[in-house]
Amino acid sequence: MTAPDGRPRLLVLRALGLGDLLAAVPALRALRGAFPGHELVLAAPPELAPAAAATGAVDRLLPACAPGRAVPRALAWRGPPPEVAVDLHGNGPPSHRLLLALRPGRLLAFAHPGTPSVAGPAWCPHEHERERWCRLLRSYGIAADPTDLALPRPAGTSPAPGAVVLHPGAASAARRWPADRYAAVARGLLERGHRVAVTGGPGEDALVARVAVPGAAAFPGGLPFGVLSALVAGAGAVVSGDTGVAHLAVAHGTRSVTLFGPVPPALWGPPPSPRHTALWHPGPPGNPHGRRPDPLLLRIRPEEVLAALARGEAPAG
Repeated sequence: MTAPDGRPRLLVLRALGLGDLLAAVPALRALRGAFPGHELVLAAPPELAPAAAATGAVDRLLPACAPGRAVPRALAWRGPPPEVAVDLHGNGPPSHRLLLALRPGRLLAFAHPGTPSVAGPAWCPHEHERERWCRLLRSYGIAADPTDLALPRPAGTSPAPGAVVLHPGAASAARRWPADRYAAVARGLLERGHRVAVTGGPGEDALVARVAVPGAAAFPGGLPFGVLSALVAGAGAVVSGDTGVAHLAVAHGTRSVTLFGPVPPALWGPPPSPRHTALWHPGPPGNPHGRRPDPLLLRIRPEEVLAALARGEAPAG
C-alpha cells in the first residue's frame, strides 16, 4: 500500500471540472492535514494538474475523466491498493464500486443503499458543495474547514492587470447567460472607463468574439491555468456564470459577480463576503445540464450586473 518512495498512499476521486476541484480544496487540505505522511493522489482530468498543484494538498494527479459528470469506468492505478480511498466525486454507487475495485484499506464515502458495505454518513441534496465534503470528513473524525479555499497568488503577471474579466462560457447551455448581454455589460464598462478582458475555454472562440466589443481585450482558446490564474488574481472584478472561473475568483479574493440560474447560490455560490455578489432570481430549480439558458438565468439583466459592479471596487482602467 505504499508509494515508490515508501509512503502509504491516499487516493481521492474527484474526476470533474475546475470549479469542482476548487470547491473541494477545503476537503483536500483537510485530508492533507490528517494524513501528512501519505502520498495524496487525486484522480481527476489531466488538464487540472496545474490547479491541483496550486492547492498545496495534492502530490500527484492520476488522469481520470468521463463524459459529462459521469464516473470513469476504470482508474489506471498501479501497484498495491491505496491505504485510504476517499470518494469526493458523488454519493455512489458507481463511484463507490470504482474505488472498492482497488481494494483500499479504508473507503471514506457517503452511504448509499446500492453499496451497503459503505457505512458513511447520509447524503444531503440541499447542502453547499464545500460544506458537503467537509461534513463527510468530519463524520470520520477529520477536522475540515469549508472556508479554507484560498489559493496562493500566481507567480506570473496578468496579461490585463486591473481589467474587469468577463467569462461568458460554461459547460452547459443552461448556465450560459446570452452573449449579447455580456456584450452590453462590456460596452457599459468601457463607457465608464474600465478596462475589459473577455476569456473563453477551448472551443469558445466564436463566443468570445461575440462578447469582445471594440475596446475589449480577447483571450480565446482556453488560457493555460497559470495565465488564467494570473489574469483572475490581477483583475478588478470577474463576471461569469456558475463556472470554474467564478470559483477561481473566490480562491484569489478577486471581486466577483456570479450569475446563477438552474442551481441556486445556496448550493454552489461564493462564501458570504462584500467582495462576492451572487445574482439570482429565486424560482423552481432547473436542469444545470440543459441545452437552453435556464429561465431564471434569463431574468438577470445587464443593468443588474453593472449595478452590482458599481457597488464594488472594480477600478477604472
